[in-house]
Amino acid sequence: MTYSGRIEAQRRTGYLGRELVVGFLIAVMSSALIWVVWIYGNGLRDARYLDGWVLAAGMGLQLLFHIAVKTTRMSPKSMLRWRRFHIFAGLMLVSAFVSHSNFTLPDTGFEWVLWFCFVLVMASGIFGTYLAWSFKARRGTDDVVSADRIPIRRGELASDAEAAVSLADPAAAAIGLPMPQHDAWIADLYASHIRDFFSGQRNSASHIVGSQRPLKLLTGEIDNLMRYVDKQSQVKLEFLKTLIVEKDRLDYAAVHFGMTKGWLLVHVPVTYALIILSVLHIVVVYAFSAGGG
Repeated sequence: MTYSGRIEAQRRTGYLGRELVVGFLIAVMSSALIWVVWIYGNGLRDARYLDGWVLAAGMGLQLLFHIAVKTTRMSPKSMLRWRRFHIFAGLMLVSAFVSHSNFTLPDTGFEWVLWFCFVLVMASGIFGTYLAWSFKARRGTDDVVSADRIPIRRGELASDAEAAVSLADPAAAAIGLPMPQHDAWIADLYASHIRDFFSGQRNSASHIVGSQRPLKLLTGEIDNLMRYVDKQSQVKLEFLKTLIVEKDRLDYAAVHFGMTKGWLLVHVPVTYALIILSVLHIVVVYAFSAGGG
């Protein structure tokens, strides 16, 4: 493994280690919350008011996150801290929700709507967290271009690949001499496997599930040919391989950006709907309590 490869592996290991620590902390705090609610309930108090207000406070913090993102201009570090807190608080609310529902399903239609909205927000939030985690853990985000520049960079890579394969002796081409054997092999490989890869988005389904099998098959073709060509052709094939790896990363990034955009179209509207329904739920609960009193 190269030095840069070892550094990348260490970076990924450190990132995964930090995520495991955060996951353990969330599990401990969630268990502690459920235990406190249980103690509160055993004190002959209605525990639903305690975990209910924990839920309300948590959703209020999540609302502040959305408002901060939309209305303020934050530095990348501030945005990252806000996002981490948003994810942490969201996962903590799962235990509060489970406790508040008393580990049972709803009874009324309104409660079912409220329950369904929370589950949808929770599931989409976990999915969004997984998207961010998998993208950073597998490929990294620091050196990937923005979504708007991906098509431009794809075109640049396709042009570079075409130019690398088309390099030939102009004098020989002018008098109709055939290409050198090794160049002919590379041109044949390019025409049969590589040109189509550079023509647009490829292997989206594999990128969704995180599989690198198509990339390994394509680079494997290059590695096989590299054993039979001279040094100059090996340099050309190595350059093609570098372009293919970068193009594959761009395709992965495009899938990630598309899934993130689609996820937000679900997560954000349902979050606001859940907050409105939660306010109505609080009003109904206290109105019923006052009327019963």
